Formats: sequence, C-alpha cells, structure tokens
Amino acid sequence: MIYNLFDSAAAYRPTEAEQAGPVPPIEAVLFDFSNTIFKLIDIPTWLRRVAAESGRALDDTLVEKTAAQLYETYRIPEVAAAQIGRDESAAQHRIALFAWFERVDYLQGIEAVAYELIAAPDAWVPYPDTEPLLRELRRRGVKTGIVSDFPWDVGVHMEHFGLEDLVDVRVMSYQYGTEKPDPVLFRAACDRLGVDPRATLMVGDNPAKDGGAAASGLRAYLLPGEPRTGERGLAHVLGFLD
Repeated sequence: MIYNLFDSAAAYRPTEAEQAGPVPPIEAVLFDFSNTIFKLIDIPTWLRRVAAESGRALDDTLVEKTAAQLYETYRIPEVAAAQIGRDESAAQHRIALFAWFERVDYLQGIEAVAYELIAAPDAWVPYPDTEPLLRELRRRGVKTGIVSDFPWDVGVHMEHFGLEDLVDVRVMSYQYGTEKPDPVLFRAACDRLGVDPRATLMVGDNPAKDGGAAASGLRAYLLPGEPRTGERGLAHVLGFLD
C-alpha cells in the first residue's frame, strides 16, 4: 500500500522524538576511497610501469593507442557485464579486469602484470587536500572511516603515504560480499566507530552509491563527478561540523 507519494525506502526507522528534534551534530565522517580521497595513477604512468615490469617495448605512440583501446574495449557489452559486482570479492574483481585487459592488444599475455601494478601500494595516490582534512578532523577529535567498493584493503595505499593512522576504520565491500549502497556497509562502519548513523557524514562522488547512505540515516556530501587531479573540495566537509 502506498501511504505517501513521497515515501522513499529507508533502512532505518527514526523515533518520533528523533524526527521532531534537531539533527544531531556530526561526530564521524566516512569517506569513499577512489576518486574521493585517493586516485589511481594515470594510464600512461601505469602502462610504462607495465612495460618496465614485463620487458615489453612501449613508446609514446603505443601508449596513446593502448589508452584509447582501453576506453573502447571497456564499452564492449561482455566486458561491461563482467564489471557488475566486481568489488564483491577479490576473485570477481580479478576476473572482471582480466576480461577487460585480454581485449587490449598490448596487455594480452601480461594481464597478471598489469593487474598487480594496479594493486601496488603506490598505484593509488592521495589528492592534495586529503591529508590536511584528515589531520584537521583528527585534531578536532572527529571519528573517521572509509566505506568503499574495493577488492582489497586500501590500508596498503594509505600506509605507503603515511596516512593509515588518520582513519579509524576501513570497511571494504569485498569483506562483506556486497557493494554500496547496501546499508550493511554504512551501518558496519557506524557500529565499529560507535556512532549514531544520524550523527555521521558520508563523503563520496557517486550519487547512487555514496548518496545511498541517506537511506541508512546518514547525511551525504557529494563531490563533483569530474575527473580531478587537484583538490577535490574536501575542505568543505569542515563546514558541516560548525
């Protein structure tokens, strides 16, 4: 039965007192990882690392050609279909990327090398505004966490850049066999931090996945979806704390 045309699905039930009272202040901030606080190295850099590791020749022309083919092959229906749910497990992610790389001429036969270099500790780098924000949140005593669709623990990348101690918990999709916006992930992070979801802010760049935190009682702040190499606008998070 439809009670209200504006009802939306929610994974939590606030009490009448909570509905009538003020919104609680933010006590914890959760972050998406990819394209929010860290980014993958650019394709030319990755391809040159693959060439160095595999011993396969690579020049600028081939870099350009391979980069273009990566974009083209990703749109092949079979390749696109293989990416669905890929972050639900490490095995699924590996299968999905191999299904993609084997369609790329330069990567054929060295798919394993290409994959390993995507997972390397220095293959993911923080945005310029990541560390300053995390340190300020730590200084203020605000609890922090990462909730991300990822097939391995991103702590390996944070440790490489000396940032692992600035985040209290890391909830990765592969650990739970599901992806955002499944409430299980957001609630797990809140439970581990010991905070009320209603006093928690989720920061990400995907309206469907990260914005889905709202259905679990959290508030959400979405960054622009454009590919960024500079700051991501993370400093605006502090405005939610004032």
